[in-house]
Order: sequence, then structure tokens, then C-alpha cells
Amino acid sequence: MKYKRILLKLSGEALMGNQQYGIDAERLNQYSEEIKRVKELGIEIAIVIGGGNIFRGVEAEKGGIDRVQGDYMGMLATVINGMALQSNLEKHGMYTRLMSGIKMEQVCEPFIKRRAVRHLEKGRIVIFGAGIGNPYFTTDSTASLRAIELNCDVVLKGTRVDGVYTADPEKVPDAKRYSQVSYREVYEKGLNIMDLTAFTLCQENGLPIIVFDMNKPGNLLRIVKGEEAGTLIN
Repeated sequence: MKYKRILLKLSGEALMGNQQYGIDAERLNQYSEEIKRVKELGIEIAIVIGGGNIFRGVEAEKGGIDRVQGDYMGMLATVINGMALQSNLEKHGMYTRLMSGIKMEQVCEPFIKRRAVRHLEKGRIVIFGAGIGNPYFTTDSTASLRAIELNCDVVLKGTRVDGVYTADPEKVPDAKRYSQVSYREVYEKGLNIMDLTAFTLCQENGLPIIVFDMNKPGNLLRIVKGEEAGTLIN
């Protein structure tokens, strides 16, 4: 296998499926099946999931909610998604641990690096909820930080599109897809991959990122086997 330990970043919006809000059971099942195929290869898996299908802290400001308060509300949304994913993964026969950047012992463990590493070594899938526990940081930043802390080989950013394009392919039909792009090119061309804090963390630590379509069956498996199924940023 190309990778031994991966950090899979999933967006909360992707969990909606074709719904306008919440968690789509079919999409949740699909993700669990994709993750199980990879787990069966003996790969250690850490997961960070967003909360945009339930609540977005940035948008809360427009409604008169304090930004810090809104960010904490968004963190709680990621814990809800983490709990749903954890339950579904276990239904598919996998062992998991949910760790949180905010203490809530009744539903998840607090994040402790050594404990998280031990869980991975024991073959458990570790899901990280509540971001890093601080406002003003996105779940992309959480993914980058946790991947670096846990010595992951790569950040796999699962999205609705099959990689990084010269422009938004949903708006510009003739946009070209990159198979590989450097950190420098991403900066210079202003390509929208993740927020700048998250991206800079990966760049400074030499952590490669692969952006791919998580909704296409088999893509995750192809990537961990070293096949091209998205855009590699390194």
C-alpha cells in the first residue's frame, strides 16, 4: 500500500446527500462501506468531519449570533456528525473512538495525542469532533493539525468534485483538472482547496494533500493503493 496512516477529511454538507439539511442514511452507509474496504487492507484511519449540514458558525454572524458563540455551535454540530459516523461504522463491524477538542466525557474522549496514536495502532478508526476546541479555526485546519500531530502520510480531502480545477467546474464547464499541483502553484493561482491556515500547515510540514470525489464508489480505495483518483498537492 502507498499509505500506512491516513487522515480523511469529510465535509458535513456531503452527509446531506440530496437532502437540504441533516444526515442522509444512504450517504452515511456508502461512506462506511468505502472506509471499511480501506480498513480491511490494514491501513490506519483518522477522520475529521465538518458540520455544515447542521450549522455553520461563519453564517451565524449574519443572523446576529456572536462569531465566537457561532463557532462553538458549529463545533457541536461536528460532534453530532461524528457520533452518527461512529455508530454507522460500528454497525459495519469496525472498531472506533470519537475524540473531541471540547470535553464532553459522556459521548467522547478528550483529544490526547498519545491516546489517539495508540487507538490507531490497535486498529481503531479515530474520529475527531469539535475541531481543535477553539473558535476561528475551520475543520480543514483541524484535519491538517491532527494529521501532522499523528504523523499521517497524507490528508485525503473528500469533496463533491474529482480534484482541483483551474476554475469552479460547477460554474465553468471547460475548467481543466490538475492531476498534480505544487503548493506554490496553489498560492500563485489562488486555487481554492482549503483555508489558508490549513493549507500553510500542510505546506510547512511537507504533508501531501489529495482532493478527490468521495461520492464516487471505489475512489478512496484507489487512492490508498497509489492509483490516480483526484489531484495531488505536494
